[in-house]
Amino acid sequence: MINACNNASAVQTAVDLANTSRPIKGEDALETVEQLRDFFDDHSPVEPPNSAADRWAGMRKRLTRADLAEVRAVRETVRAVLEQASTDPVGAAALINDGLRRNRATPALRHDHDRWWTEVTSDTDHYSAHLAVTTLSALASVIATLGPTRLGVCAGPTCRATFADLSRNGSKQYCTRTCAHRASVAAYRSRQSPP
Repeated sequence: MINACNNASAVQTAVDLANTSRPIKGEDALETVEQLRDFFDDHSPVEPPNSAADRWAGMRKRLTRADLAEVRAVRETVRAVLEQASTDPVGAAALINDGLRRNRATPALRHDHDRWWTEVTSDTDHYSAHLAVTTLSALASVIATLGPTRLGVCAGPTCRATFADLSRNGSKQYCTRTCAHRASVAAYRSRQSPP
């Protein structure tokens, strides 16, 4: 299994995908094909293998509203895994396994410059399938190597952003320092107010 810390960019892609939907604020950053292209640009492999470079470029050009709908469905699965993992790890695992199966995930052993690694790929030319297998296998590696409690939802009362905690101590409760600071200030003010 891929070590979660060595697969941090794929884990971050999963979190970023889930957080394109902000349910409390009613915001959605994946409503148009152009927004999907922007997400694609921000989260494609930095240096895809030479044989895959043309395929990635072609995939970006061909993105359609159908691809947008498929990616939004992947987002729902990824978000559900992040929301459930710490409270229902068996349910989260079932979502991951079903998503990997549906998107025809195939593990592959790779070698480049005296380095070996494993990755999970999809044999389709749909961006949604590649995104699904990349993000779901990354979340699976977090659960397998660090435990399901490393995936979660921000503890901020007005925030439902998701996070993956790849830190050494595993004590993350908030999606960002901003949310942690807000909670700290609110707790301080509550202690200071007269009874």
